[in-house]
Amino acid sequence: MAQRTIQQRGGELLFVVMAWAAMFLPMILVGAFLWASLTPAARSALLDVLSPHVGLALLLAAILSVLAAAAARYLWRLYAGEMLRLAEDARLIVGPNPSHRPTSEGVAAARALAAALGELADQRDAARRDVEEEIRRARENLELERNRLAALVAELPMPVIVCALDGRILLYNNRARLQAKALAQVGHASTAIGLGRSIYALFEPSQIAHGLEVLQHRLEREGSQPVASFVTTTRAGQLIRVQMAPVAAPAASSEKGPLAGFVLVLENVTRAWEANREADRLWLDLIEKTRSTLAHLRTTLARLGDDSVRATDAMRREIDRLAAYLQQAEQEQTRHQASRWPLDEIAAYDLGALIARRIEKETGLRVKTECDDAQLWLRVDSFSLSCAITHLALRLLESTALKLVHLRIRPYEQEAAIELSWSGRAFSSETLLSWQSEPIVLEGTQWAFTLRDIVERHGGHFAQGRDSASQTSFFRLTLPRAAAQGVQETSMQIVVESRPEFYDFDLFQRQDEDHALDEMPLTALTYTVFDTETTGLEPSAGDEIIQIGAVRVVNGRLLRHENFEQLIDPRRPIPKAGIAVHGITDEMVRGQPTIDAVLPEFHAFAAGTVLVAHNAAFDMRFLELKEARLGIRFNQPVLDTLLLDAVVHPHQESHKLEAIAERLGVAILGRHTALGDAIVTAEVFLKLLPLLAAQGIRTLREAREASQKTYYARLKY
Repeated sequence: MAQRTIQQRGGELLFVVMAWAAMFLPMILVGAFLWASLTPAARSALLDVLSPHVGLALLLAAILSVLAAAAARYLWRLYAGEMLRLAEDARLIVGPNPSHRPTSEGVAAARALAAALGELADQRDAARRDVEEEIRRARENLELERNRLAALVAELPMPVIVCALDGRILLYNNRARLQAKALAQVGHASTAIGLGRSIYALFEPSQIAHGLEVLQHRLEREGSQPVASFVTTTRAGQLIRVQMAPVAAPAASSEKGPLAGFVLVLENVTRAWEANREADRLWLDLIEKTRSTLAHLRTTLARLGDDSVRATDAMRREIDRLAAYLQQAEQEQTRHQASRWPLDEIAAYDLGALIARRIEKETGLRVKTECDDAQLWLRVDSFSLSCAITHLALRLLESTALKLVHLRIRPYEQEAAIELSWSGRAFSSETLLSWQSEPIVLEGTQWAFTLRDIVERHGGHFAQGRDSASQTSFFRLTLPRAAAQGVQETSMQIVVESRPEFYDFDLFQRQDEDHALDEMPLTALTYTVFDTETTGLEPSAGDEIIQIGAVRVVNGRLLRHENFEQLIDPRRPIPKAGIAVHGITDEMVRGQPTIDAVLPEFHAFAAGTVLVAHNAAFDMRFLELKEARLGIRFNQPVLDTLLLDAVVHPHQESHKLEAIAERLGVAILGRHTALGDAIVTAEVFLKLLPLLAAQGIRTLREAREASQKTYYARLKY
């Protein structure tokens, strides 16, 4: 395999041509001058003498030409080629590997230059160590503060997520990772949260947009607390209260807006609401049973007659006093329930899903929902309101033979309307009035509040009607829409300046980037660096993947804890030659998931990132052969560290991963395991980025174009 780039070959060829011309052109010019000075007779005589030896002369000329070209090529390698290699070594010293020292086996001048470069590097390293020591001492206090912040965030009992304005996740603690599994809207829940990923994998964009509007409004109003809140539901029917607080923009960039990002604090309120409901049920059950006992006692006393008038009167007075206490306790409980109802902002489609699930669970009716307005938000107590609508559905079921009801939440004039409709007759005003006035009964428990209590608590109105066009009847509950000027009790405004080890606040600096992906700076992209181990080297001939490993690179930092590693059962024997390389045996993959299960998970892990691999054509071919059958496609851009190294080091003899890692000072651990190779490749890639920038290659498009011009880009599998 040739080890020269087109540029290098062109330089060698030009040097050979010039050397050949310098050797033979004077001889040709002298011969032409002598030929021109001869008389015709002398020319004829000379031709007669030379003509028998023309073949020998041409052979000698050809031999001399070959020798001259070989000598010129040797001199090129000895001098120019060696100087170019030393120049690459010098760029390594000033770039990714300061500990590298050039060596030369060429001429004395090259050896002297290599020694001089080494001395200069030693002097620079000594000066750098002095500067780094000063910087280290200066940063000790700052590092202490960073560690404190990292520990504080990691140990918070609440899930916390910090995001940039465009939704990229910048910080999260472990509780947030666990909570994300309940909130995830994607197939592979464990990949729903991660640095650089979008928060919109967890929440609908309209929810975040609504919260940002509330924050913006409150920041513009002096005296208001810049905190927003909303409630969302999970697929399992749990309720999550989300508190959103702003991250203020630095003063230097405040003209772009007061917000640089936002903080989300999550709270699962399902258990609290269920516990309150159970406590209310027990309390009301106690009141009802006591009232029943008192009624029985009154009846018993009435039967005693006048035999013990005084005792009977005393008992009646005590019973009346106890009944008054119960009535007072019931009223206090009702007021307590009303004051305890939390009013949170919730999207119409979330509220509709919550009410529909409760109706189906309590009544067995099928519910068809229509809550498609993503901009419609309400400020309600989700629990009590869902109880009220479910109570109406129960009354409908008792009065009609319904199997299906329609639930619609829509804008209605300046308010929002919750409509429960059905095909059938409407009810009288008297019936509706009685339903509004009676206590709500759910799950066999009678609650202290009524439908009217809930409507009044929300500042709404209740009505019924009939749509003659669709031949349906409906109940309509109109409620105020969510307003941006709601009042919160506490402020959570946070200005984040430190940068703990597991978090990356520098992503704030990219919030205004909106260029096409090819024009994005290489340092601003998010990467999935991956590697595969396979049964063999011929994907088109039936070889299969037996392991995939990957790590993420975000904002120029390798995130080792965000990784993907999985053994795969290839459903075929692993050759001994392959086992000798990667050490993966048939026993190790037996019982592991197949590629049909693993590849979609890896596809989700790599979504929205640029793929990076060493000799990527090999790995990508294995993936491409599975795409059609599995219905997925890896259509994101791909960068290859082999090609990138050939761009920055065109005069090096080897571009194997081990050779590149040694040149760049990258330690090799876990070689020939998928995750180990992915980590080495990621570290190599990060070392190559400044070398590419030094050559003017700063964007994804420029890196891909430069890679395509290398000799290795022609490799196919």
